[in-house]
Amino acid sequence: MKTIKNKWFSAIMIIFLLAILSFIVSGFISVFLGGEASGGNVAIIPIKGVIIVDNLKIFGQQVSSSSSIIDSIKKANKNPEIKAIVFEINSPGGSAVASEEIANTIKKTNKTTIAWIREIGTSGAYWIASSCDKIVANRMSITGSIGVLASYLEFSGLLQDYNITYQRLVSGEYKDIGSPFKHLTEEERRLFQSRIDKIHEFFIEEVAKNRNISEERVREIATGMFYLGGEAKEMGLIDVLGGKEEVKEIIEKELNISVSFVSYKEEKKLIDLLGELLSEQSFFMGRGIGSSLFDMRTIRGLEVWT
Repeated sequence: MKTIKNKWFSAIMIIFLLAILSFIVSGFISVFLGGEASGGNVAIIPIKGVIIVDNLKIFGQQVSSSSSIIDSIKKANKNPEIKAIVFEINSPGGSAVASEEIANTIKKTNKTTIAWIREIGTSGAYWIASSCDKIVANRMSITGSIGVLASYLEFSGLLQDYNITYQRLVSGEYKDIGSPFKHLTEEERRLFQSRIDKIHEFFIEEVAKNRNISEERVREIATGMFYLGGEAKEMGLIDVLGGKEEVKEIIEKELNISVSFVSYKEEKKLIDLLGELLSEQSFFMGRGIGSSLFDMRTIRGLEVWT
């Protein structure tokens, strides 16, 4: 019986070591193939997953950091061979700050910029798209959702049920506003809402300016509702229905060039790739136990998302 157990243990260890080896090999390949590519005249910069400020990957969830995207934009903008930049968007949005950082950088480029919304480009991702010269989206893609969200989990009721007391020690009346261990007062709720409304106004102003639509019109459709690509075109939120071929046609017509796409990706060091790959696989090994326990907003606590 002991011999059988030892054989099973040895087999599991061999499989585990082979898996690690494959991750290391793929990491080496990524290092040599990733980063700034060459040989094309139109850069494609992907914006996929939740948009955040920090270059951080949580529990294997795909994210796009503003610092990495901005770095790619600047590299493409400095390259004289690059005549246009295409942003391949498949994102539900994310941090309001990160979205604005990317949008502002796009508007400072001296290249033709095209947003290409594939399946989803909502909230902060749409804010980014609106800063481009043109937006192309699939007719069945999800766009718009011009709104702001701030949320957090509150445990005050749970603490009370288990006779646990929250001891409040603060200097400054609102220092612990949004603490999950106490109930949000009406005054705190009002203050939160006023800040969220202000960010919503920023969002509306930027979309109106970027898309050359009146603020009154944008305010009418800025209910947080999402729209299909076909509906978004009728509202003036996008310019062309289609995909990569339509993007190519627009650039060739406007710049009178033959388009050759080249991918601009985040450059990663080998140690970063190994850490990311191993931590991601470690997460998936235990994911079956509680695959729905974590959500980006609940993990990161109270943040403002567009």
